[in-house]
Amino acid sequence: MDEKIIFLVEDNPDDEALTIRALEDNHIRTHVEVARDGAEAVAFLAGERKPKVGAWPPHIILLDLNLPKLHGLDVLSSLKQDRVMSNIPVIVLTTSDNDFERLD
Repeated sequence: MDEKIIFLVEDNPDDEALTIRALEDNHIRTHVEVARDGAEAVAFLAGERKPKVGAWPPHIILLDLNLPKLHGLDVLSSLKQDRVMSNIPVIVLTTSDNDFERLD
């Protein structure tokens, strides 16, 4: 059986490393596939790129909001319009002070 995947959409290498370390520190030892901008994330979710390891679609998505090329809310909107992807849990990550982004 293929390993489950966590899909991390994060443009900041430090935040990517911190997230992966937090997963490892909590004994979550699954493959993390990374997209570094919103356009890459949407292409990946549409199947234009295949994961290096494990089963697709991902088991969970960790999504940064402030992304280059395509904002995280646009990625989320695209996700929720897809029949398969809309059922995947998404955890939104942000350091934004914008109440709209934090509370929506």
